[in-house]
Amino acid sequence: MSEQQKIFLSENIGFLRKRRKLTQQQLAQLLDFTREKMRAIEKGATKNPSVEDLVKFSDFFKLSVDSLLKVNLTKLQELQLRELEAGNDVYMTGSRIRVLPITVDVENRQNCEYVPIKAKMGYSSGYNDPEYISSLPKYNDPSLSRTGTYRTFQAEGDSMYPVPDKAEVTGAYIENWLAIKQDTPCIVILKGANNFVFKLVTVNKNEKNFLLKSLNPLYKPYIIEVDDVLEFWEFKKMHLDRLPEQPTEMQELKGMFNDLKIEIAKLKK
Repeated sequence: MSEQQKIFLSENIGFLRKRRKLTQQQLAQLLDFTREKMRAIEKGATKNPSVEDLVKFSDFFKLSVDSLLKVNLTKLQELQLRELEAGNDVYMTGSRIRVLPITVDVENRQNCEYVPIKAKMGYSSGYNDPEYISSLPKYNDPSLSRTGTYRTFQAEGDSMYPVPDKAEVTGAYIENWLAIKQDTPCIVILKGANNFVFKLVTVNKNEKNFLLKSLNPLYKPYIIEVDDVLEFWEFKKMHLDRLPEQPTEMQELKGMFNDLKIEIAKLKK
């Protein structure tokens, strides 16, 4: 799947119509559409529905236009649908709006999938693809709770500093982003090329964004927006094949350079 946002409008309208036990003709009459127009929308033949039509669907089904377009409602449970209909901010609650792909062993226990460096480039586009997740190496760690969902990510370079290069970090999946406590250590999966960072995360509920702080004081804290985040994984354990090193002058310079890049990106916005 490419990085282009998939649109679920056609599937969602058909699903919501059937959920209301309406025929295409009945829904078309309620929205002042022709049946042919309704059929074309549900078949996906209407590639660019008008803003007026989207607003009509939104008002009728009591769902935001964003949810109708971006969320695959057919994959949600009834309680999740009711939460959407109640107007709750599901984008701030993160992955509650989608089904997290997992794998299980022969005893139906969840595996801990392993994302090595060579798989990182594809993760941002395959993170919600069951086929991609099933292709990852996987193992079972008896020291982890049976009730959680875990994934192990391999660090590369300074992208997850102070986690050493090539170290393996295991995190527990955070379903409700609003429940993240202040300065929770997390592996943060972001959109874009450099998409893995290890930071202390604090939720800013009023501004609907997150403050990320490094354990290394040489790296300044910065803000990320909700739309930039794919996943949060709360730190549980780290696997090292050597002792961690003290920061070098080169690492300090890299920290200063990283801060400068962040400031430049803010200025561009």
